[in-house]
Amino acid sequence: MMDRILSAVDAVSLALSRVAQAVTVILVAAMLYEVAARYLFGAPTLWAFDISYMATGTLFVLGAAQALREDAHVRIDVLAARLPARLRRGIEAAVFLLALAPLFAMLARVAVQRAWRAWQQGEVESVSPWAPLMWPFYALLALGLAALALQIAVHGLRALAGRPDVQPET
Repeated sequence: MMDRILSAVDAVSLALSRVAQAVTVILVAAMLYEVAARYLFGAPTLWAFDISYMATGTLFVLGAAQALREDAHVRIDVLAARLPARLRRGIEAAVFLLALAPLFAMLARVAVQRAWRAWQQGEVESVSPWAPLMWPFYALLALGLAALALQIAVHGLRALAGRPDVQPET
């Protein structure tokens, strides 16, 4: 049963990383369009800045859980590499399960509340001439943070059980 839950969290992380890849394509297309509109036609868009910061923030947060799953985050482990494997896994399990997972779960909860409030109030970007609705952006950030919190917990559970991390998808 536990393996199925861990695999389900891994599958969610992978799926969200695929969404992040699609968002990257949208970001590149939007920026190419903006450059062409601005420099070739002298007609900059109203929406390019908003799309760029929303897409960039979204793709990083949606890809973070998969990056953790693949152990792709930057870490400096000079001390950890010298510790016995069992002690290293114990420390990692404690940090991930007792500190990081609750912290990111709280961040996800705050992000969900922010997205909900933005949806209820019809919040728009207040400093943008385009004034896009903000709840879709906030909701994607909340989804990414929730997935990261779950993947952190999975990572901690695997460290606690002494299981190797899942290998990257090919």
